[in-house]
Amino acid sequence: MASELKRLIDQVSREKGIDRQTLIHTLEEAIKSAIKKKYGSRLDLDVTFSEEFGEIEAFLFKEVVEQVTDPDKEISLENAHDLDPESELGDELGIRMDTDALGRIAAQSAKQVIIQKMKDAEREVVFDEYRGRKGEVVQGIVQRVDKSGTTVNLGHAEALLPAKEQIPREIYRQGDRIRCYVLDVRKISKGPQIVLSRTHPHFLIQLFHAEVPEIVEGIVSIISAAREPGSRAKIAVVSKSPDVDPVGACVGMKGSRVQNVVQELHGEKIDIVPWNMDPAKFVVNALAPAIISKVIIDQANRTMDVIVPDDQLSLAIGKNGQNVRLAVKLTGWKIDVKSETTAASKADEGYKSLLQIPGVGEATAERLMNAGLKSAA
Repeated sequence: MASELKRLIDQVSREKGIDRQTLIHTLEEAIKSAIKKKYGSRLDLDVTFSEEFGEIEAFLFKEVVEQVTDPDKEISLENAHDLDPESELGDELGIRMDTDALGRIAAQSAKQVIIQKMKDAEREVVFDEYRGRKGEVVQGIVQRVDKSGTTVNLGHAEALLPAKEQIPREIYRQGDRIRCYVLDVRKISKGPQIVLSRTHPHFLIQLFHAEVPEIVEGIVSIISAAREPGSRAKIAVVSKSPDVDPVGACVGMKGSRVQNVVQELHGEKIDIVPWNMDPAKFVVNALAPAIISKVIIDQANRTMDVIVPDDQLSLAIGKNGQNVRLAVKLTGWKIDVKSETTAASKADEGYKSLLQIPGVGEATAERLMNAGLKSAA
């Protein structure tokens, strides 16, 4: 067992990349634990691996006493003299444990420790690899589906696609091949947990990275993205080159590039919006295809009143408010869409209320209105 144990430690350390001293220390602790489990937890033990002989040595320490009251901790002077004739009362005597019994314990412990250390090392490799791939898109095969989510086999690692990170109404079956965004990599007691997402806005961005060479080359950039997964999304794009249309680059020939992304997202409609450094123009672009009549900006509160022709109101707001919701997420501005009729009516009411203020005439009221003070309230 001696030479075999040393050979095993050397082999596992070399092949699995586990630090040799860490492996030896863990083995010593495991054997100490196994001895105590078998012979008593109160034993005072010292377990070491002998590099010279390539074997485990275990010593049980007991105090030499006149009369033994605690056999786990004490040894009589008479018995101590049998082991060491020079023993005296009060000495701490180290008793070498039986090699045969220790050999069996060491063999079993070594097997368990090495298996566990190999698992730990493999988990650490997986953790290090996927921690560095956070924010990337990975491909895997659906392994199982349950209430907690979908388990995806990524090759040499398993990942979880939680229910809340799944696109509504998407159905996954065992054996399906799917692409996902690496949302997070956590260390838990069972090992690394790779958390995936198909709903994150950055999943959409990464899909366009895969389809549009101009993005990879750095000519076209995606500034922001907003999604209502499975229904509709918007991305804001800009080009560094005047010769490259960012929207056209993302759409592709006959819509091929954007259609590939739509297909991956099972029909999610995607609006590609030209980004503009002027916030008002950016918001106007984000609300397309609605036609905008006027935009009133409140810079301090980061809000915009957007006035649209009456027949454009429903288009600007979108079904159940979706268009304006996505525009808010995309631009980072709070947007209040009003029809021209409503805006005119409110402006008229506000103008009249300003005229009620003592000393305010028509000219002053008009200046106040233009400055952003809409009413006396």
